[in-house]
Amino acid sequence: MNAGWNEKALCNWRGEEFTYCDLATQIEKFHLFFDAIGVKKGDKIAICATNSARWAVTFLAVNTYEAVIVPLLSEFTPDAVANLTHHSESIILFTDKEMWKRIDSSKVPGLRAVIAVSDFSILMAEKDVEDAYNSVESVFAAKYPDGLKPENIHYNTDNWKNLAVINYTSGTTSAPKGVMLRYESLCASIDFAIRKIPASFEDNIVSMLPMGHIYGMVFEFMYPLVSGVTVYYLGKTPAASTLLKAVADVKPYLIITVPLVMEKVYKNSLKPTLSKWYMKVLLAIPGINNLLYGVVTKKLIAAFGGKVKQFIMGGAALNPDVEKVFRKMKLPYTVGYGMTEAAPLLAYARPEDFVPGSCGMKVDSAEVRIDSEDPEHIPGEIQAKGLNICSGYFNNPEASANAFTEDGFLHTGDLGTMDKAGNIVIRGRSKNMILSANGQNIYPEEVEAVLNAQEYVIETVVVDRASKLVALMYIDKDAMKKAGLDEAAQAAKVEHIRKVSNRVLPSYSQVTKIELVDEPFAKTPKMSIKRFLYK
Repeated sequence: MNAGWNEKALCNWRGEEFTYCDLATQIEKFHLFFDAIGVKKGDKIAICATNSARWAVTFLAVNTYEAVIVPLLSEFTPDAVANLTHHSESIILFTDKEMWKRIDSSKVPGLRAVIAVSDFSILMAEKDVEDAYNSVESVFAAKYPDGLKPENIHYNTDNWKNLAVINYTSGTTSAPKGVMLRYESLCASIDFAIRKIPASFEDNIVSMLPMGHIYGMVFEFMYPLVSGVTVYYLGKTPAASTLLKAVADVKPYLIITVPLVMEKVYKNSLKPTLSKWYMKVLLAIPGINNLLYGVVTKKLIAAFGGKVKQFIMGGAALNPDVEKVFRKMKLPYTVGYGMTEAAPLLAYARPEDFVPGSCGMKVDSAEVRIDSEDPEHIPGEIQAKGLNICSGYFNNPEASANAFTEDGFLHTGDLGTMDKAGNIVIRGRSKNMILSANGQNIYPEEVEAVLNAQEYVIETVVVDRASKLVALMYIDKDAMKKAGLDEAAQAAKVEHIRKVSNRVLPSYSQVTKIELVDEPFAKTPKMSIKRFLYK
């Protein structure tokens, strides 16, 4: 620890910085505060704020004290934050000042204190709690007159089976599902990442995913930090121009994102160049094509700072046509698979081992199976059991009971196949599957992948209406106008998209109609489309 004691650990991009020494010091001050007001191991402490270095400091302070951290997405409504804070039985809330102004305090009667994440100032507190908080600096100075040293730090590690995190999967006000993750759940995922994606003090990473979600929490914060990586926070989801400036500055070793982002990079930056007539001619020449694809790859990696070792995508399948180009480019990418209940990883493969069309190979920290008589060919529910799997849902015994099979495997609700090597291919969500009139199983995600590959299509949701497949589609109207297409020509182009797509789709999954939508589809924090909103 001495070697990295004064190295940067957590930073706001172009803002506040915490070294490992600063981090340990702030954690100790919070521990003194928690102890002074009688916070017990297992007590709940919620945090709802935008990504920042202080968000991470708060998480670690609670986690190492062995209280239970309850991370809530900053995108939740004030009412949802109040409801989930109360449901989780949290006694302290760390949040943004503006969020607290919008929360009805009467809905969170159990809170003893509210602390602003931005500057750790008190927003609300019981008198004795506020007094204890205000005396922390003097108590710390008396206990550590020469400052905190590495040898002063001792965190309990004999707590693997204890509850560490309650992570709510939505901001719903009815029967909330707070996923209960143990210390061993987090450690299993962190250990897997350290073994498969080693990193060091020389590396940096940009945190873009919401920290209130387990994907960003583990893979852009916890695993990098314990590897010695310096983590940079951008705050709210940045505009594309801001993101490119940040990665150019930080030079991250790893980019963790969702397929939608990389598909946009392809459509906006790569496809226009690769589609030019002279490029098509050159790319058809053996030897020359490899050289050109190599140049394109180098330029793309340079745009992300120049030190990216791999791009990891999760949350959805990568468009097959985009994947073909990435393979030709030899882009170091991979697609993983997981969920909050698995903390979060269930499948991953290094880029060099990744099988196109899959979402990686089942992790070795869990037993993963396909509930099918022929797992290689007949889709079945993906089920998992292991150290990283959650214990159920907090204060929701019914949901907890329904979450597992009789032999203890988690129901993921996802359908897939798995080959003998353990590579998993997602076939769709069991609740999204459409049963055709002749008994065929239709996975809308597979139909959407074909539609999304067509020119001008940004994203699609396929729905079942009276046993007919209808595609709700968001198209790039600006690009159509630039191409000189008037309204009549645009309508003709949309119909052409339907017909071209149907040529490659099985007869039972043909699209009968396309309906255009005016805005992008509403999405979850991990950029999955909220399908339940569209019928």
